[in-house]
Amino acid sequence: MDIAVLLFLSSALFLGWALGGNDAANVFGTAVGTQMIRFTTAAVICSVFVVLGAVISGAGPAETLGRLGAVNALAGSFMAAFSAALAVYVMTKFGLPVSTTQAIIGGILGWNLFSETVTDTDTLFKILSTWVLCPLLAAGFAMVLFKMVTAYLRTSRLHLLRTDAYTRLGLILAGAFGAYSLGANNIANVVGVFVASSPFSDFSVFGLATFTAAQQLFLIGGLAIAVGVLTYSKRVMLTVGSGLMPLSPVAAWVVVVAHSLVLILFASEGLERMLAANGLPTIPLVPVSSSQAVVGAVLGIAILKGGRGIRWNVLGGIGMGWVLTPLLAGLVCFIGLFFLQNVFGQTVYRPVPYVLSEPVLERLERAGVKTDRLGELRGQAFSSARRFRQALGERMALTGDDEAKLMAYAEVDPMAIDPARLPDLETSRLSAGQVQAVRGLTGRTFLHTWMLAEALARESGEWRPREKTTENKAHNKRLRKNLDFVFRTFRVGE
Repeated sequence: MDIAVLLFLSSALFLGWALGGNDAANVFGTAVGTQMIRFTTAAVICSVFVVLGAVISGAGPAETLGRLGAVNALAGSFMAAFSAALAVYVMTKFGLPVSTTQAIIGGILGWNLFSETVTDTDTLFKILSTWVLCPLLAAGFAMVLFKMVTAYLRTSRLHLLRTDAYTRLGLILAGAFGAYSLGANNIANVVGVFVASSPFSDFSVFGLATFTAAQQLFLIGGLAIAVGVLTYSKRVMLTVGSGLMPLSPVAAWVVVVAHSLVLILFASEGLERMLAANGLPTIPLVPVSSSQAVVGAVLGIAILKGGRGIRWNVLGGIGMGWVLTPLLAGLVCFIGLFFLQNVFGQTVYRPVPYVLSEPVLERLERAGVKTDRLGELRGQAFSSARRFRQALGERMALTGDDEAKLMAYAEVDPMAIDPARLPDLETSRLSAGQVQAVRGLTGRTFLHTWMLAEALARESGEWRPREKTTENKAHNKRLRKNLDFVFRTFRVGE
């Protein structure tokens, strides 16, 4: 890895450090604030489990973040992450538990605006909806848990010293679970923007497992979070632990568990597969705000107590931080991209052209999209998604689904099945049948990703997606991941 790559990744390390400094408070802040656990103990436990969560369970939210804005150049990824880190750092300096999720969303939207990329509104709405759902769920979990725990303590008649010992142990276990959940859900905020332009390659670990490029990024990001926990989290821990509302040790435990349950719900691919296998609605895998979750949990307990003890001025400051964070990150990202491109001569985005060629128009007709009004655009090339979308809008009114199909099929993404790259497939998670299908296309070139996907499906049934049902969701998701790996491997210019 050369020096330039390390410099670009430095912003991810900065963001991870800032996230660790800010969001560790959501895991152990209440325990440290109530003086049940020493800061050093909390920081060490948090550091270990946040790395484990990032590497083992971080893939789901990162994939969703990539759909919001596929930042396709390292310099662009650097600036998106740096702007988010700077916003979080500034807010942390004031002791405010801001949302790193909101910060990176602001950075990505700033990149989308600068690169004339169309933001996926469905993904954006899904993420924004969690900004409301997350604190409400945390409040609900906290209220239920608090009632259950207090009822148990009233009937168990435990000795005071034993209650204290159990509470300390409970806070440690809950903190470890919370740190794992934090790493699993929020690692997407740290390195998610680097996944599309990752400088790493998959490799096999002793022939037993594949350590993917994404997992390598997650490991680096997780370690950066751990450093932030150890070096910069104490002040925000005290704000969350005692600044918003005085909490008893039992209430502190409830807050951590409720917050952790919310984070793991939105990060667990295993839970998604289990729900899908049983025909149940699945929970979207998105990076949610751990700060919003912990504040929601604290307010849930406060509601049970009639709202007494809430420091409304602190809550107002936290809310102001949530509003300002994405705005600051987006502005810094847009301005920073301008300077990187025009002053330092860096490539901050790879232009993605669009063309309405004959094969694209035929594919759209098969997909049920009427193309009769697009005749004058036939064969035209557009330099960006925004310009292509504008040209479409001037000629016909499109539903969201039809527009998405037009954008997806017309996007130019050339790939060549180069025999020199075929050995890379041997260290992947592809099946033998899938690898054989790719080999069968050796020497062929494809202008669009859908062309390669359909060619692979003709070569082998293992590349064919199943009907879009809840039961088949897990299979189709694995198939998309495998296709993305093939696209990255054979993309021209990669």
